[in-house]
Amino acid sequence: MATQLLNSADRDSPEQGTSLWQDAWIKLRKNRLALAGLIILILLCLVSLATPWIAPYGYEQQNLGLGASPPSLQHWLGTDIFGRDMLTRIMYGGRVSLAVGFIATAVALVIGVLWGAIAGFAGGRVDALMMRIVDILYALPFMIFIVLLMVIFGRNIFLLFFAIGAVEWLTMARIVRSQVMSLRKQEFVEAAHSLGLSEWTIIRRHIIPNTLGPVIVYTTLTIPSVMLLEAFLSFLGLGIQPPQSSWGLLINYGVETMEEYPWLLIFPGLALSLTLFALNFLGDGLRDALDPRASKD
Repeated sequence: MATQLLNSADRDSPEQGTSLWQDAWIKLRKNRLALAGLIILILLCLVSLATPWIAPYGYEQQNLGLGASPPSLQHWLGTDIFGRDMLTRIMYGGRVSLAVGFIATAVALVIGVLWGAIAGFAGGRVDALMMRIVDILYALPFMIFIVLLMVIFGRNIFLLFFAIGAVEWLTMARIVRSQVMSLRKQEFVEAAHSLGLSEWTIIRRHIIPNTLGPVIVYTTLTIPSVMLLEAFLSFLGLGIQPPQSSWGLLINYGVETMEEYPWLLIFPGLALSLTLFALNFLGDGLRDALDPRASKD
């Protein structure tokens, strides 16, 4: 009898809903490629954080007599021309590349999403003024802007994060603005207005969450482009400086000696490629999971 009453109560109780993030996590877990990409990124981040304690050799430890040697039992990924262990240098390089990718992209994400959301939601003269500023900044050579920042304020790795993020937000702002302009006349926005919610509350609670799909996809494309931009700056002598390393810098060195010492290019390239594949798989999965217009399973 008690069991029947409990079953009856369960049938009569209303079904509990799930939030956007709970529903996204349920969908993401069903996407094996996206989940694999997330696991790979987490592992790469954990290895990068633990590098000082788990690296097999010292960061600047050289063996000039050994020189550039292929992979062996002592040096699993070989050594460079100075006899430095490539596994150690790739692990330390991952710390820099991942930090530049994630932090600079986060700076671009915050600026671009807020700028685009405000411009698209406000419309009129505010939108015109804000987007003309974006057009002017687009016309400026962004590389010159970064070089000027590095020359004026010095070669600081944290300034490098900010400088790259400060020039990567423009496209993000345009993407978000176009999404917001298509959303601001939707019925759920008008309903929020009728409830007396402020414009900032509507932007934060309703507009921005509905733009997460395209934003996440573009973010996964921004991270690798930021890594490549850092590699280019390092090649010009304005980014990471030896004996420090990043994946991009190691790849640049590997390209110069690929005919004689191919492992100097192969292994850093594999590390960067693995990261890019993981980001792309995760981005595709998040795009589908965070789409609030998709029907729940």
